[in-house]
Amino acid sequence: MASLTDLALGLVTVVLARRLPRGGDASRYWHAAFWWAAATALAGAVQHGFLVGIPRVGAISWAVTSSMVVVVMTFLLAATVVEVLGRRRAVLFWPMRAVGLLAYGVLAATGHPSVTAILWCESLTVACVLGLWTWALLRGHPTARPMLVAIAVSIGAGLLRLVPAASAALRLDPDSAYHLGQIAGMLLLFVAVSGSIRREVAQAGPVSS
Repeated sequence: MASLTDLALGLVTVVLARRLPRGGDASRYWHAAFWWAAATALAGAVQHGFLVGIPRVGAISWAVTSSMVVVVMTFLLAATVVEVLGRRRAVLFWPMRAVGLLAYGVLAATGHPSVTAILWCESLTVACVLGLWTWALLRGHPTARPMLVAIAVSIGAGLLRLVPAASAALRLDPDSAYHLGQIAGMLLLFVAVSGSIRREVAQAGPVSS
């Protein structure tokens, strides 16, 4: 079930990535985030379905797959910084991202990749993303509210994975519940990002795809 729900998440995200509009300063970061998220989910489907029972191979594949989650967060933060603060300030996020990437890279390379490790290494990133969009909401940014809703749903999906009792109430294992929750989160993120890109393109005038 975990493999099938991860496959469903990956396929849905591929469709969303293909349909995501182009244009605007943050567009390339949003597209990268969606494509990396799709690749991560599809890799997770292979991990859950075929590799988890092979200890050595499964451990390596999980380290790779979990590291891909960190890459997704990198592009999510980059897109957020550009959307909220502007393209000229995008460089500000690189030093902070280097800390998270290096920290998780060390954990993965030394055989300690885990959801808990991701949460610890990416806690600063998540806090910054939430903080920037909350600040944007207070300033009347039109994308802030739908973006915060999408992020809240994704965080809720993560809690289903971390709190087994919550997923058990849905009669699902934690991984499957998390994957299904993330499908809802990705759909809401797609709506938020698509609206933002279309507004920016409309304000800038016609651009080539």
